[in-house]
Amino acid sequence: MPNENMNMLPDDDDNMYVTLDMDDGTQVECEIITIFDIEDQDYIVLLPLDEDGEENDEGTVYIFRYFEDEDGNPSLENIQSDEEFEAVEERFDELLDEADFEE
Repeated sequence: MPNENMNMLPDDDDNMYVTLDMDDGTQVECEIITIFDIEDQDYIVLLPLDEDGEENDEGTVYIFRYFEDEDGNPSLENIQSDEEFEAVEERFDELLDEADFEE
């Protein structure tokens, strides 16, 4: 689980990346897949990268509540309830289906 430290950086392709500081002291580099809202709460989907900066082969993503303070500083919060996580997961699946349809 990440703590509240998160650094957002764009790359040369305008992809956004974050470095998550994990509770065990390690850091995980992730690409931001999307940020979306459900009922006035923002959520962020992150794709963890391997040690070479490539997408992981497992299809693993991290999904968190996403907030910005008055100064635009981002922070994450774990989703606490199964019902909320299921709703967020369902909406993310819909977004993936919409993206596939558009391509």
